[in-house]
Amino acid sequence: QVRLVESGGGLVQAGGSLRLSCAASGIIYSINTMGWYRQAPGKQRELVAAITSSGSTDYADSVKGRFTISRDNAENTVYLQMNSLSPEDTAVYSCNLRYRSGYAIWGQGTQVTVSS
Repeated sequence: QVRLVESGGGLVQAGGSLRLSCAASGIIYSINTMGWYRQAPGKQRELVAAITSSGSTDYADSVKGRFTISRDNAENTVYLQMNSLSPEDTAVYSCNLRYRSGYAIWGQGTQVTVSS
């Protein structure tokens, strides 16, 4: 079975940076999309950024210019570099691996807290 293991979350001051990592293990089809989602208290879960196995990316408007998603296909790992963080970015961030069939695997989620 495929498992996703996340790391890099924590507490940071406004204006600071964090780098999230998500490593996938198991038997993984090479054609897939990996992404980061977040959910803040009282809000619905939203897509933050996604990247296909060919390198195409999508970002939420709220993070464009501040966040960068990347992946290492050889290591089946996806990263999210988060710069210029603000309290609005405080949320539980979850890693996702998705196939064209619609089947998706989720990580356990990691807390990101940005203080004023």
